[in-house]
Amino acid sequence: MARPVRVVGLMSGTSADGVDAALVEIRESSKGLAIDTIAYVNMPFSEQERRDIFQLFAPPSATVDKICRMNVVLGEKFAGAALLVIGAAGFDPKDIDLIGSHGQTIHHLPAEQATLQIGEAAVIAQRTGITTISNFRARDMAVGGEGAPLVPYFDWLMFMHPTRTRVLQNIGGIANMTILPKGCGLEDVYAFDNGPGNMIIDYMVSNMTNGDMGFDEDGAIAARGQVNQDMLHELMGHEFVMRKPPKTSGREEFGVEFTQGLIERWAGRGVSNEDMITTATAFTAKAIAYHLKNAVPGQNVDEFIVSGGGALNPTLMKMLEDEIAPIPVVRTEQYGVAADAKEAVAFAVLAYQTVRGLATNVPNATGAREPVLLGQITPGYLGIDLGRKILTRRE
Repeated sequence: MARPVRVVGLMSGTSADGVDAALVEIRESSKGLAIDTIAYVNMPFSEQERRDIFQLFAPPSATVDKICRMNVVLGEKFAGAALLVIGAAGFDPKDIDLIGSHGQTIHHLPAEQATLQIGEAAVIAQRTGITTISNFRARDMAVGGEGAPLVPYFDWLMFMHPTRTRVLQNIGGIANMTILPKGCGLEDVYAFDNGPGNMIIDYMVSNMTNGDMGFDEDGAIAARGQVNQDMLHELMGHEFVMRKPPKTSGREEFGVEFTQGLIERWAGRGVSNEDMITTATAFTAKAIAYHLKNAVPGQNVDEFIVSGGGALNPTLMKMLEDEIAPIPVVRTEQYGVAADAKEAVAFAVLAYQTVRGLATNVPNATGAREPVLLGQITPGYLGIDLGRKILTRRE
């Protein structure tokens, strides 16, 4: 039997706390793709790297020279993460066929079909020798899509069930939801961003601790506070929550400017830091539940499967369970995918399908006019031979 194709997936999300790297083995069979995660690592950004990245999110600090410089710096960082996960699995770079790198989003303007992810693919390919697929979002946007979410294709491959309706919920910096009706084809899948995820919480924690903490570890701060119902009501009235899918979001809507204004406004009304963090956590849970109720009308949801950093926050998870009861809430680990590794695994699979010539955007999720091949190919010097021609339509 031929050995499986080995692909590294690289991802840094809107929280910008480090590079997730997953090494997967992929086999083709009559039943579809068999995907096994062999190793996963997280390479954290240093405090200086994180500050440098955050300077790129908005003017006036996001100058062209800083963006240019960090594109290369992050290319080196992503390459290092790829080599680290390859070594962790006991392999050599010559044993790896592909890398799929999402990069680091620094700006996303879906209404203008514009997006920018950095982390130079040429650097990754040169440092590792491995052919690298990058810049996945731009092609979907070129056909009218929002460029996100792109993980629904992977969700469908891995989690579609013939008799159970499943909802996949990722809670990173931004939260996004994929709905998989029982027995669905890819054309029946729909997905969208459905709230700020950890973004508001993380900034509030950093602000409260003067930068000593970057997130609410184990939801401990939120567990001590009380939900301010007036503040929660204001948050639930946010224009993004009310907007109908398809929709995507990012720091442009829930980033520093929004959250700093929120803190100043409610601190002026006597709300404590702890209560604000508790309320922001409740907002994440309630926004998810609101979208679930409105996105899956008339369908019985059999399982609600959660991934991302938010899945590791017990306070948030308890709030979410209370909001959507009696639907069972489980983590992706139950199905062999670590909660914080899922998106890196997904981009490994998307890269594999790109070189096979298969379109992997989901128009129901992104609003694109048609399915298209995603990503740009930067050849490595180790070569690639998957036995398939590229640049064909989806099969």
